[in-house]
Amino acid sequence: MSGDVHFYDPSEGHGLPHDPFKAIVAPRVIGWISSRTADGGVNLAPYSFFGAFASFPYVIGFSSEGRKDSIGNIEATGEFVWNMSTRPLAERMNRTSAPVAPEIDEFELAGLRKAPGRNVDVPHVAESPAALECRLLQVVRLHDLAGQPMNNWLALGQVVGVHIRSEFLKDGLFDTAAARPIMRAGYRADYAEIGEMFQMVRPSA
Repeated sequence: MSGDVHFYDPSEGHGLPHDPFKAIVAPRVIGWISSRTADGGVNLAPYSFFGAFASFPYVIGFSSEGRKDSIGNIEATGEFVWNMSTRPLAERMNRTSAPVAPEIDEFELAGLRKAPGRNVDVPHVAESPAALECRLLQVVRLHDLAGQPMNNWLALGQVVGVHIRSEFLKDGLFDTAAARPIMRAGYRADYAEIGEMFQMVRPSA
């Protein structure tokens, strides 16, 4: 501790009751990813590390801590879908995080309906306000500063199809507030729902 700032080098430990990293990098949109196995089975799982990386074309990605089923499925088929996780769907989203056998269909486990893909052969969550169909660009195993491989895999996909439930389109705009997306927002059990929104225009010069 120096003055009124707590500084630490991650390699030496944080010196706090719990690691603050995920509470600082928050809120984070949930990567609720549906995929297919090579033999046609279906998988649905949430990931804490997710983001959008480009808009021309649209590129999104998620990182798996540990080589989980989603990564293997996506490498095998080259396709996946991101599903928006919302407050009304929170409990069912959480159910899909259960460590079940690969042959278990998490859609059925969580009582969710499958909606068919249009440009990919992967279903999405019918109850979700929005879903993004993706084709795989690359899977990257992350490495640390010493060049050592980490137990983390980043999957990047180009969006090839967008589903929006009509009730969430207002005057041609997606109504984010009405959709009520939820995000990871702190420690292990902490989530947040989108709150007050405001507008701020980027300066032209």
